[in-house]
Amino acid sequence: MRLSPAIALAGLILVTACGGFGTSKLNPLNWFKRAAPEAIEFVQRPVDARALVPQVSDMKVEAYPGGAIVRATGVPPSQGWWNAELVKIESEDAGVLVYEFRIFPPPTPRPAGTPFSRQVTVATSVSDIALDSISKIVVQGETNALSSRR
Repeated sequence: MRLSPAIALAGLILVTACGGFGTSKLNPLNWFKRAAPEAIEFVQRPVDARALVPQVSDMKVEAYPGGAIVRATGVPPSQGWWNAELVKIESEDAGVLVYEFRIFPPPTPRPAGTPFSRQVTVATSVSDIALDSISKIVVQGETNALSSRR
């Protein structure tokens, strides 16, 4: 089915007549406003309440298209530790990317079990852009740290 030129012209006139096409809500160029200055509100971030994992047993950096995945395995003292994360911290050396392996202890005492049953693995992604200036990646635990160099 072809759209007749008369109907197309009538639609165009209707759209442009709605308060002017330049200010119309139908104009996609008006959907978002221009960037405007905004007052910055500095918020003091709370200190991470999670503990450092006692031992980092394994750490790997695996490449993928667009970046790399930093994967680390930690061994807490008992079972039930949860909400683990690699938390990026500031490094004095510009070419070093440092992560802390943070984890919450269990809410109630748990059995120790075997080291294999206590393992917790976490990962984070790092983009190619961030990796351009990085020559070494470090994952820190409470008693040790593991690193990987380019």
